[in-house]
Order: sequence, then structure tokens, then C-alpha cells
Amino acid sequence: MTQDPPAAGPLPPAVATRLKRDSAGLVAAITATLPGATWQRCRTHYAANLMSTTPKSSWPWVKALLHSVYDQPDADAVQAQFDRIIDALAGKFPAVADHLETARADILAFTAFPKEVWRQIWSNNPNERLNREIRRRTDVVGIFPDRASIIRLVGAVLAEQHDEWAEARRYLGLDVLAKSQALGTQEVNTEPILQALTA
Repeated sequence: MTQDPPAAGPLPPAVATRLKRDSAGLVAAITATLPGATWQRCRTHYAANLMSTTPKSSWPWVKALLHSVYDQPDADAVQAQFDRIIDALAGKFPAVADHLETARADILAFTAFPKEVWRQIWSNNPNERLNREIRRRTDVVGIFPDRASIIRLVGAVLAEQHDEWAEARRYLGLDVLAKSQALGTQEVNTEPILQALTA
């Protein structure tokens, strides 16, 4: 007879997950494992998804509009710019505007965190870099004699990466993590705030 592991309790909402693809199974697993976690799509991978609904001749314009969201100074400005982009695209490219509106919560989740960590939250670059390094090292070997040997090599790469981040540099500073944790202890209102439309 097996026992369920003890519940660890709810995590603060200031937990961000960055993944490049929207996978229903992955989202369900993360939701079950990390209750209250924020789902943030990688901005580069989302831009590639958005271009699949955008006519090729308009890619530069739509990409420039999307990137303007990330250049805003605060969360309110990000939301306002996103609304302006939706309005600009709605008439000419309604499918692109719908795609953006559907992904709003996933691509703007970073705004719930301190501005100091926005860049780390909206990007998946460290994971991509680590995957490239693992691929590079395994390509050098080519063929592994058994499963244990590949596990040793990949484990060594991961341990090396862990040591580098633990000793040499921090992806997120302790002060910023404390600030994010403080945000997680505040009560989170999940009700959307509706604002009056003005002409």
C-alpha cells in the first residue's frame, strides 16, 4: 500500500514558469504540482507562434508592435500598450488580434512581479543555452555504450551549470526574490477589473 506524499501547502503566486510551448498536459501537471504558479510564455517563442497567423508581408510591423509591449516602464503601461496593439490589429488582422487577446494572460504574467526580474521571467534563454551545451557535449561523444554513460555526462553538465550559477552569478538576486515573495503573501484578486470605455 502506498501513501500519498504529505501536502507541502500552497506556494505563493510569485512562482513563474517559463516554457516555450503551450501543452495542455504540461499546464495541468504544473497546476497540480505548483498551485498558484503563474504561467509565462517565453516572448521569443510566442512571437514565432503569432507569426503563424500573420501574413508574411506584415511580420516586421507586427513584431515591432509586440516588442513595444516589453519596452514599457511599468505594468500599467504594459497593459495600455497591449490594448493599443489589439486595437491597431483588430481592423486589419482580426485573427492576429484574437491570437494576442487569447494569449494575454500567458505573455503578460511578468507584470505581476517586480520590474527588476521582468527580463528573467519573460525569457527562456538560460534553459535554451543549457540545452545547447548538453547537445554539444553529447554530439562530441556521438554513440554512448549504455544509458548510464549518457546519464553521467548529462549529469556532469548539469552539476557544472549548477555550480556556476550557485557560486559565480545569480540569475535572481536574493533581494529581488524577497521582494517577489512579499508580493506572493498579498491577497491576489482573480476578478478582472472592468474599466469604462471612453471615446
